[in-house]
Amino acid sequence: MVKKILSYCYIYLILLFIYLPVFYLIIYSFTAADTLGMWSGFDLKLYADLFTNKETMIALGNTLILAVVASLVSTVIGTLGAIGLFYMKKGLRSFFENVNQIPVVNAEIVIAMSLTVMFVFVGQKIFGGANLFSFWTLLIGHCALAIPFVYLNVKPKLTQMDPALYEAALDLGSTPTKAIHQVIIPQIVPGIFSGLLLSFTLSLDDFIVTAFTRGSGLLSGHSQIETLSTLVQTKIKKGSLPPEMRALTTIIFLVVLTIVVIYSLKVNHDAKKAKSSLAGAHAKKRSSFSKEAR
Repeated sequence: MVKKILSYCYIYLILLFIYLPVFYLIIYSFTAADTLGMWSGFDLKLYADLFTNKETMIALGNTLILAVVASLVSTVIGTLGAIGLFYMKKGLRSFFENVNQIPVVNAEIVIAMSLTVMFVFVGQKIFGGANLFSFWTLLIGHCALAIPFVYLNVKPKLTQMDPALYEAALDLGSTPTKAIHQVIIPQIVPGIFSGLLLSFTLSLDDFIVTAFTRGSGLLSGHSQIETLSTLVQTKIKKGSLPPEMRALTTIIFLVVLTIVVIYSLKVNHDAKKAKSSLAGAHAKKRSSFSKEAR
């Protein structure tokens, strides 16, 4: 009993340390006081100021565009890579899975510096000293960061799937592309969606890779691309965090929370539906057996 109480206390203490700063920002997003921790009365001024702040809106737009594009590209590449490795010979599969683990366990600063050196080298040696840093180098950096995590989300669903399904589809006259699209992908949709959400989140809050690989482009025009992470870092270097960021934090948190809750409810609903269908099939089978026995 004591062990159970201590384990629950430990879990709730960890959750408290994780979410207390977030709730602190949410509470003070409903007051217009410039100093965090001071309450000047309930109002929505910070939310109004947020949507009229051009600098923040540009950074938010850049962040969302980058996160959406990077997550979609990473999900496609990671999913196709997971399917390909799943049907690969065991020796090669083990080798590429170990290679896939390197970006996961490696420090992000190593990935960022490696990409920077590569882009500089390619720009100098192949493109005659051109500066390659732009939205595309930033996108490559975010995809390199997210693809291994997409693979790790898709792989368990492939393992749970019957590997003979693909071969059966081919034997029945389906083309390889059609078999992947109509047989394999429907079986691994939950893993694909989880990888999509994780890659979107990784891109959304990334700072190190962004700071090393960004250039000019997107909504920033000819200026260097600013995302929310780089904008916050720039503002903190000059002074305190802009009050409007408290409102933006609240909106992002509520949107993410809503998506997670809806997805969890859907997964639970599908699981209960599958369980009830299986129970109904077993009951029908037992009923047919009893009739035959009579």
